[in-house]
Amino acid sequence: MSEKKLRIGIVAGEASGDILAAGLIKQLKKRFPDADFVGIAGSKMLAQGCQSLFDMEELSVMGLVEVLSRIRRLLFVRKSLLNYFLANPIDIFIGVDAPDFNLGLELKLKRKGIPTVQYVSPTVWAWREKRIYKIAKATNLVLSIFPFEKAVYDKHAIPCEFVGHTLADEIELEPNKSATRKALNIQPQDTVLALLPGSRKSEVDSLLDIFVQSAVLLTKDIPHLKILIPVINRQRKNQVESYLAMHPPAVDYRIVIGHARQVMIASDAVLLASGTATLEAMLCKRNMVAAYRLNKLTHLMMKWLYKAKYFALPNVLADEKVIPELLQEDVNPQTIAQLLLPMLKDQNVQQALHEKFMQLHHSLKKDADVQAANAVANLLRQV
Repeated sequence: MSEKKLRIGIVAGEASGDILAAGLIKQLKKRFPDADFVGIAGSKMLAQGCQSLFDMEELSVMGLVEVLSRIRRLLFVRKSLLNYFLANPIDIFIGVDAPDFNLGLELKLKRKGIPTVQYVSPTVWAWREKRIYKIAKATNLVLSIFPFEKAVYDKHAIPCEFVGHTLADEIELEPNKSATRKALNIQPQDTVLALLPGSRKSEVDSLLDIFVQSAVLLTKDIPHLKILIPVINRQRKNQVESYLAMHPPAVDYRIVIGHARQVMIASDAVLLASGTATLEAMLCKRNMVAAYRLNKLTHLMMKWLYKAKYFALPNVLADEKVIPELLQEDVNPQTIAQLLLPMLKDQNVQQALHEKFMQLHHSLKKDADVQAANAVANLLRQV
């Protein structure tokens, strides 16, 4: 590889990918200080100097049926990116998660001679395992964030490196609950429940009402329960505020923009949408209930397609049910409140999973940003 100024294409599709991509960009800039980064970026990537050609919210859609309703727009965005990258040549492309969007783009770019990296393996171990063959055609390298994934790629002789997860590097092994409470102006004796209904609009629409109703039920046993609702941005804050204005709950709540991790550390238990947030709550060593509601048709299709035993990441990583995971009709205030009550009231229950969460934390703590940047730099040297 010559010493010319690098142009790196990079696309993240949601908040969790924004975190991973921002850490990778930061480390790549140490190796290639003059490099330009362009693609689709969230706020953290933008803060690292990445140019975004579309709003990341365009890609923040979940579910088979839900994607179909947006397919024309998604195809337009992908074609526009492809045309841009070919007209303004890049030296490498990195797709961060969002495999249904990124793999198609990677396939076309690789055919044009541009090396491609898929950062975060698609869940081929859970469903649609035949995607492994498309991944082989579309990528020069897969960067996996979970330790069990590399064996799947090794079996098919597809280049893959396990790099760990940047959240495991960022979050202390023993988060300081008392100091975090002080920073958030929460009293030591307060009982606190964190509500995280998701980063996507559709998730908040689906889960916020049930989550708030669950909190209201809990106040019958815990009258002075404090509710903290962290939101990812101003859009989600407005969405949550609009709901609460129309349905004023009889609970003591506070909305916090950003600081989801601090809110989780300060809490006694967490109620959250299944996704990367469950991984973060696990790393914060907090008991939790994970919930998700899918479009009915999507759920019916997933029942046939999804092969893994669990869907919440702590359970997937542990290969056992360490936290409650609720889906569809089970996501109701009565069930949720029943599961959360002992987590909020009993110190022994709060501590029961600490050792297991600590083991899982160590398994992911691998200096991911550095490892990922090294892998990308090595690939660049080979082309």
